[in-house]
Amino acid sequence: MASICRVVPVFLVVLAALATTSNSHGDGKLTLRCHPDQAATLLQLKKSFFSFRYRNPLESWQDGTDCCLWEGVGCSNSSGHVTALELGGCSHGLDPAIFNLTLLQVLDLSMNNFGPYSLPAKGFERLSSLTHLNLSYSSFVGQIPTGIGKLANLISLDLSANYGPSSEDSFCGHVTKTHDLFQTELEVLNFEILVANLSSLRELYLDEVDMSSSRDWCHALSKSLPHLRVLSLRKIPASVFTIPTLRRLDISFNQLSGSVQEFDATSSHLVSVDLRVNKLTGNIPKSFFQLTSLSYLDIGWNNLVGLVGLSSFWRISGAIPKWIWATWSSSLTYLNLSHNMLSSMQLNSYVLPFDRLEVLDLSSNQLQGQIPMPCPPATILDYSNNSFSSLLPNFTLYLGNKFSISRNKISGHIPNTVCDSTINVLDLSFNNFSGRIPCCLIEDGCTSVLSLRENHFEGVLPNNIKGQCMLQTLDLNGNKIEGQLPTTLTKCLQLELLDVGNNDMVGTFPSWLGLLPELRILILRSNRFYGSVGGDLHSSDKSGEYFSRLQILDVASNNFSGNLSLDWFEGLKSMMVELNTTGYVISASNGSSGDPYQDTVTVYYKSIYRTFDKILTTFTAIDLSNNSFDGTIPGSLGRLISLHVLNMSGNAFTGDIPQEFGGMTQLESLDLSQNQLSGEIPEALTNLTFLGILNLCNNQLVGRIPRSGQFFGTFQNSSFEGNLGLCGPPLSNPCDIPPLLQVRRMGRSPLMFLFVGLGFGIGFAAAILMRWGQIGKWFVKSARALRT
Repeated sequence: MASICRVVPVFLVVLAALATTSNSHGDGKLTLRCHPDQAATLLQLKKSFFSFRYRNPLESWQDGTDCCLWEGVGCSNSSGHVTALELGGCSHGLDPAIFNLTLLQVLDLSMNNFGPYSLPAKGFERLSSLTHLNLSYSSFVGQIPTGIGKLANLISLDLSANYGPSSEDSFCGHVTKTHDLFQTELEVLNFEILVANLSSLRELYLDEVDMSSSRDWCHALSKSLPHLRVLSLRKIPASVFTIPTLRRLDISFNQLSGSVQEFDATSSHLVSVDLRVNKLTGNIPKSFFQLTSLSYLDIGWNNLVGLVGLSSFWRISGAIPKWIWATWSSSLTYLNLSHNMLSSMQLNSYVLPFDRLEVLDLSSNQLQGQIPMPCPPATILDYSNNSFSSLLPNFTLYLGNKFSISRNKISGHIPNTVCDSTINVLDLSFNNFSGRIPCCLIEDGCTSVLSLRENHFEGVLPNNIKGQCMLQTLDLNGNKIEGQLPTTLTKCLQLELLDVGNNDMVGTFPSWLGLLPELRILILRSNRFYGSVGGDLHSSDKSGEYFSRLQILDVASNNFSGNLSLDWFEGLKSMMVELNTTGYVISASNGSSGDPYQDTVTVYYKSIYRTFDKILTTFTAIDLSNNSFDGTIPGSLGRLISLHVLNMSGNAFTGDIPQEFGGMTQLESLDLSQNQLSGEIPEALTNLTFLGILNLCNNQLVGRIPRSGQFFGTFQNSSFEGNLGLCGPPLSNPCDIPPLLQVRRMGRSPLMFLFVGLGFGIGFAAAILMRWGQIGKWFVKSARALRT
């Protein structure tokens, strides 16, 4: 009997599938959605392919069947026109018939072998609806057609890594025999013409593309592509360093990868080179150290290796000599030795006798031991990013306006004598301080920046903040703070960042913080806050302004519960505005002549915890994950059209995914996993062209996974696992056998199918047992006994 029970669920699934199929097709006839001319074009394309690396993906392309169900084809649900196409295999070049699919939005020809053939010179301009074009790793050669430059709606263009086949390529056997040693790359003759009309382009991949004929490509990028977010060149063309008229090269904060090749430094007049924050690898070119006019070089935040010619630059190592303190004690006003490799200091005293010093910056070195401090106090003191281990016992006597010792190894407590200083910016983050925070640092209101992040401070926060509160940044993340948030924080009308994440605080959601007119960042992650979020949000605010400037909200990993009210997100005005600029970096004023203090924040971004050392005003995120929220997801979320990150995972949300989510066109990461969501995945989500991370795992979703727009070829199985009712690519279960969960759509009781399936399963097992003689007789007797 146990073996019979194990097969019953299988019969249930099959029964439900057959029942649903029967219902959906009614008269048994196949309803075609695909236009005949579209199918004919696709079949013409199929003829041009003759070899496939693995199984033939075009086997499903059969005349007389619905082409919208063919593998690699996506159609508009409303019109039946082909809007997405993914082709694979070997071909004698790209068949111009493809240009008859004029409503294509996504065209992916990557990972093919079209070589050694050129792209068609004409035709691409007919695909005016195209938003995503991927021709990478397709072995095309020759010039990039100018027609691609006329695709004004293009958002992503990938032309990277196009080589002709080599003699080692066995994929397209007889092609490689004919063109045995052929190997070249795509070439851009005039980059400025190519990108002149691509003003909507956000992603551009030109890895291994020959840019040697386009020396003005940097200017063309800045002039024609105002919305470009990703530029991938794999390697930086050596020619860019030798442009005779170029004085300043800044391609920092991109995704450039690969190595930097050696170049002829004698023909270069570069004064400034900034390649920081990319993904460059390989050796540091010796050519950099032969640039005779170079005064600024920044290659930081890459993965470059090798020896650096320190003799050519003021990259100082060793000890800071004592003569600096003695020779300039009466005249020096500004001393900046930051970002070197200094490891020690030659000192007669840890109190430095500078009469006029205003700024002392020793940050980002390898200095150790006790921190020396000037007397009289300097306005700005920065010792961050070193290995200092202690402070002067009476260090508060020497505090000026700004004191930063972030990222050292200093322990101890903050003495109450700090209340006698005039400190405006105090950054003790990422150390080993402990004890209680002196009340004056929060209550007196004279401090604009207080960053005590990642220490061991404990106790409760004071609740007697004065009316003249000047706080702009209060960062207490990663300590052992207890108790509730002080309600008198509402007096801090300039507060922009409040981060109390990863502490042990309690209380209900601080809705009263919504009245702060400048609050941009609110982090409550990983505490013990509880109750509902929102409630009667606007009852105490007659103007209707509520969290109106908030751009980052993180309440993850608390004990919040209940429904999200329909108007909860209505006050988030800053996320409802369509932004056409890159914004500016959030910073707090020093109250001095130094650079503004730049806030940092750590958020769960694209499946990892990521720290942003510079927070742009255009970056927006909401994280409600790992709480106990329930009910349906409010459709009003869809009005947050400038939202970049939304994480609602690990709750108990039910109902459908709101169709309104299709309006959040800037969304880059969406995580709705680990809930109880049901229904189909809205087709509207295919409008989210920037969506790079999608997680809908472990819900109760059903139906076909959309195959157009951003869903086409972007997301893998891992985005949809744990939804037994989903079907279609990229999942392995096809949609021609609908799953059990779709039975509910037929308006019949699932319980009825349970009994029908049980009877079917037992009947099948009985048929097998009847062949076993005496066992069969036993089964008949048992069945009769059951009827009586």
